[in-house]
Amino acid sequence: MIFPGQALPKVMAVLNNNNASSFIFILMELPGLETSHCWTAIPICSIYVVSLLGNITIMYIVKPVSSLHTPRYLFLSMLSMADLGLSASTLPSMTAVFFLGQREVGAATCFTQLFFIHTFSIIESSVLFAMAFDHHVAIRELLCYATILTTKHIGAIGLAIVIRSAALHLPLFLILGRRQFQPMNALSHSYCVHPDVLRLASSSTLVDSGFGLFVMLSTLALDAVLILLSYMLILRTVLSISSNTEGLKAFNTCISHSCAVLLFYTPLVSLSMIHHFGKKKLPAQVYTCFSPIYTFLFL
Repeated sequence: MIFPGQALPKVMAVLNNNNASSFIFILMELPGLETSHCWTAIPICSIYVVSLLGNITIMYIVKPVSSLHTPRYLFLSMLSMADLGLSASTLPSMTAVFFLGQREVGAATCFTQLFFIHTFSIIESSVLFAMAFDHHVAIRELLCYATILTTKHIGAIGLAIVIRSAALHLPLFLILGRRQFQPMNALSHSYCVHPDVLRLASSSTLVDSGFGLFVMLSTLALDAVLILLSYMLILRTVLSISSNTEGLKAFNTCISHSCAVLLFYTPLVSLSMIHHFGKKKLPAQVYTCFSPIYTFLFL
């Protein structure tokens, strides 16, 4: 059995040995702000620095304190690690574009960045669903909470999330590496994402589009539906509580999570709609800049 971490080097070897070395991609700056890219880089990178320090602080505080090794804070630590991974995936190319003015990126590098951006995005979505499940169990099955969400079970959930996210994107990554492109390809953003790269392919992309749709429906869409279902069940339980004070207290525990879900999915859906129906690029920057900082809603 080959795990995702073992398969990625083999995939990179395939990319380096085929036509992926014969073309490059051109990253884009914010529309209308090309001449002032250094100034736009300051707030964008500041947000990344705050996110980096904040998420590291969260993990630094949670790890040594045994009283914080509860499902809530363990899932929060997972979300912080996913945020750091997403930041590390996007920041290098954005720094090169905005600070150094270097917009050319090799195909293998672009495809690798694409893989990690989408993988960490799915990990974040999965962790948000796991946190919704945590709230669901805490409110509806309080007496069984300690036996359902043990530390061992949470570790298994985390491992399953990583394997699911990486394994689903490895085939997409490999298929894309075999597509034909023009020698120079202008992207729409300052980093590589699958729909943006795929639209530039000069060969048939039917398989890529079909598998990409399958991945999206089986991850982001499925997670969103399950999160919504969890909240419907939570709301049903809260409404059945005779005491208004207790019901409000139970529902308040979900407010920060619901805000984080909206902050995660709204720019993501907007970005997807833009790739299909429009050409504006600002929401793409909003997604990568602000999705790494919504972890602080839980604090």
